[in-house]
Amino acid sequence: MAYVVTEICVDCKYTSCAAVCPVEAFHEAPDTLYIDPDTCIDCNACQYECPIDAIFPDYDVPEKHKPSIEVNAQEATKYPVIVNTKPPLKGAKCSDSSK
Repeated sequence: MAYVVTEICVDCKYTSCAAVCPVEAFHEAPDTLYIDPDTCIDCNACQYECPIDAIFPDYDVPEKHKPSIEVNAQEATKYPVIVNTKPPLKGAKCSDSSK
């Protein structure tokens, strides 16, 4: 099992989840984050830290977000690892109600 960042994160990109990851499984794309399933140790720390509920265990990803499982696996290693927090992106597609 691995955790998956869904498209809910697109244009929001909160990074507190990456800061709590003990194995540096998060990778930062320009508008979202990805989790490398080969690095993830299934600790669940990131899911609780995500303020917009964009992270799920792969077995529990909602049906409409299932494509995110493969997207994370394909895209994660194309981008650099992120381990620190940054200000949230909060772009046009961000569905975060606090923006």
